[in-house]
Amino acid sequence: MKQLAIFLFIFLIVVSCKKTEDDQTPSITDVPENATTPAFRNVTISTDKAVYNPGDEVIFTIENSTLPASVKVRYKFLNEIVAESAITSSTWKWQPPSTDFRGYIAEVYNKADTTETIYATIAVDVSSNWTKFPRYGFLSKFGKLNNDQISLVIENLNRHHINGIQFYDWHNKHHRPLPVTGSMPASSWKDIANRDTYFSTIESYISSAHNHNMKAMFYNLVYGALEDGEADGVNKEWYIFNDNAHADRVCLALPKPMFASNIYLLDPSNTGWQQYINAENQKVYQYLGFDGYHMDQLGDWGVKYINNGASLLLSQTFKPFIESVKKSQPDKFIAMNAVNQYGQEGIATAPSDFLYTEVWDPDTYYSDLASVIKENNSFSNNQKNTVLAAYINYALAENPGYFNTASVLMANSVIFAFGGAHLELGEHMLGKEYFPNSNLEMKSDLKTALFSYYDFLVAYQNLLRDGGSFNDVAMSSLDGKMKLNNWPPGKGSVVLVGKEVGTKQVIHFINFKNSETMEWRDKTGVQVIPALIKNAKLVFTSKKTVKNIWTASPDVIGSASRILNFTQIGNKVNFILPELKYWSMVVVEY
Repeated sequence: MKQLAIFLFIFLIVVSCKKTEDDQTPSITDVPENATTPAFRNVTISTDKAVYNPGDEVIFTIENSTLPASVKVRYKFLNEIVAESAITSSTWKWQPPSTDFRGYIAEVYNKADTTETIYATIAVDVSSNWTKFPRYGFLSKFGKLNNDQISLVIENLNRHHINGIQFYDWHNKHHRPLPVTGSMPASSWKDIANRDTYFSTIESYISSAHNHNMKAMFYNLVYGALEDGEADGVNKEWYIFNDNAHADRVCLALPKPMFASNIYLLDPSNTGWQQYINAENQKVYQYLGFDGYHMDQLGDWGVKYINNGASLLLSQTFKPFIESVKKSQPDKFIAMNAVNQYGQEGIATAPSDFLYTEVWDPDTYYSDLASVIKENNSFSNNQKNTVLAAYINYALAENPGYFNTASVLMANSVIFAFGGAHLELGEHMLGKEYFPNSNLEMKSDLKTALFSYYDFLVAYQNLLRDGGSFNDVAMSSLDGKMKLNNWPPGKGSVVLVGKEVGTKQVIHFINFKNSETMEWRDKTGVQVIPALIKNAKLVFTSKKTVKNIWTASPDVIGSASRILNFTQIGNKVNFILPELKYWSMVVVEY
C-alpha cells in the first residue's frame, strides 16, 4: 500500500498542471496533500529605510543570536525568487533589481533535512515616488522631545514601511501656521488646543523621517482663520457666510478653554485668500524641511454665501485651491482630505498626489470601505491610490483602554485587499479624529500582527495597488469548511474578492465565518478573532490552463509565499487552502 500511495502522489504531481478534455470535477482523492507549513520563529528584523529609490542598497539588521549557522535569506518578487545568499552576521546588504515601483519580501530561513523554518520576513519597497504606493502615518505631539524619543517613534513607523507622515496640529494659527518675527521663526508656540509646540521637535522629526526616506507633510485646513485673522491681514471679504447679506460668518465653534479660538471659514476659490495662504506656506517651507501640504476640510456645510451675496458650494472650491497651491509650490506634494467623499471628484482631477478619505456614517459597513476605494479609483481613472482615515473602536477611545485586535485586523484586511492603506499609526494608534487622543493602546498580539500586515501590503503591492480589475470568482467548498460568497460580505461566510492583474487571477479570502458585527468601526470592540480554518478543499472554475497557484497571508509565517499543489481537469481546478484566519490571498497564474 505504501508503494501504491507513493506512485499515486508522483502521478498527481505530474498531471497537476495538465488540462484534459474531461470536464468533470476532480474528486477529493485527486488532490495531493499540501506540504507542511514551515515553522515560524518571528525573529526581530528591520531595514534602514521605509522605501528605496532604484539603485539604492538595502541594509538589513536581524537579532541573530538564535539563528543556526546555515541560515539563508531569499528575496522574492511576488512568488519568484530573485536572489539568495547566506547570512553571516546580524547586518547585511542587498542590491534589489533596478525596476521601479516594485515590492519584495525577504525570507530568512533554514532547512534541516526536509523541514524548513522561516525565522523572519520583511518587505522592501523600491519606488522612486512614495505617492505611487502611499502608506501614511501621523505625528500629533510636538512638546520638548529628545532625540531618543523621536527616534523611537520614527523607527517604529519605519518598521511598518510608513513612507509619508502627516504632521497634525503642529501649527500656531490656521491662517498663519508658523510664527515668524523679522527673519526668525519662533522657538516655540501654542497650538489651537493650547499645547506647547517646539520648532526644534518638528525640525528633528522631519530630519529623522528623511533619514529613513519618509516624506513629511504639514497639516492645515484649506479655509481656516482664527478670531484674530483680520488683525493678521486676512481680508474680511474672503470669508464665507450663512446669509447672502454677509452678516453671519460661518464658524466652527470649539469648546473653551481647551481651544484657544473658534475657526472661521473662508472661500478656498478666492484668489486673494489663495495668495495669502500660499505666502504663509512659503514661510513654512523656508524654515522647515516639509515635503508637502496635507489639506483638510470640514465636510458638507451645504450652500453658503460669499461677500457679494452669491451662493457658494464648497465642494467646487477645492480643485482651484489645489491648483493654486501646486502652481505656487510645484515641487511639493499635495494630499487633501475628502470628508466622507465630499468634493473628492474635483480633488481627484486636481494635481493631488494621492487620494485620502476620512470615512464617517453612513459608510458604516465593511462593504462601504471597499466602495470608497473603488469610487476613488474611478474618480482618478485608476491613477491615484487611496489612504483611508477610518477610526476603529471609536466609542472605546473615549476612555483609557485597549484596541480590540480583531476590529483592527478585520478592517485592515478589507482596506488592504481592495488596494487602500489605513492612516492609523503614529506615536500611538488612532481611535479618534482628534489625533492627539491616545486613550487606547495596542495589545502585544496586535503590535506583532501589524508588522506582518504592513509587510504584506508592501510585498504584494503590485497585486494589491498596481492596476487590475475586480471580478467575481466561481469557487466552491468541497468539504463544507467554508460558506463562500463573492463580495460583499455577510455574517457566517468567507467572502471572496477577485481581481485580474495581467496574467494572474488574485483571490482574497476574508473570514467573516464567526463575526459579531459587519460594522468596520466596531465602536465598542465586539468583533471576535476568526476561528482558524485549516486545509479547506476548494474547487474553482477556470477557462484557462493554470500554470501555477501560490498563496500568502499576513496571518501565517510572516506573509511568506508558498506554492500550492493543484489538479485541473477541464475547467475545474482543485486545491487546498492551508490556512485562513483573517485574510489569505491565493494567486492563480496562467
